[in-house]
Amino acid sequence: MNRLTTLLALFAFITFSIAASPPRFCKCTCFTNSTIIPLSTHVSPPSSLNKPALLLEPRAAPASCATCNKAFCLSQRLPICKDAEEKDVFTMCFQRDSRKDQIVVLTFIAGTVGLLVWAAVRKVVE
Repeated sequence: MNRLTTLLALFAFITFSIAASPPRFCKCTCFTNSTIIPLSTHVSPPSSLNKPALLLEPRAAPASCATCNKAFCLSQRLPICKDAEEKDVFTMCFQRDSRKDQIVVLTFIAGTVGLLVWAAVRKVVE
């Protein structure tokens, strides 16, 4: 029983350590073409390169859907947005499922398949 408790605690720890905030994306549509830009990796360039190494830059705020706007898409200088004005640009922000959600779904499916296999094997053995 102690091993089962330890195993469940380990599984819960792994699940929560892997689970991160779901990645967000900005879909920029210029005219009829569109592209998807990950917001989590979008970092503004450093303001000055001549700063001493011991001074740390403040952390950037986490990317939110508020940054996904027409000005953001135009500032990316995308080839599909060449010669586009703000009226030609449409934006949409979305996020994918987190790893935690994927783990829960896959665990449920694996558990269901395991129970079906166990029931079938038990019928054959009897």
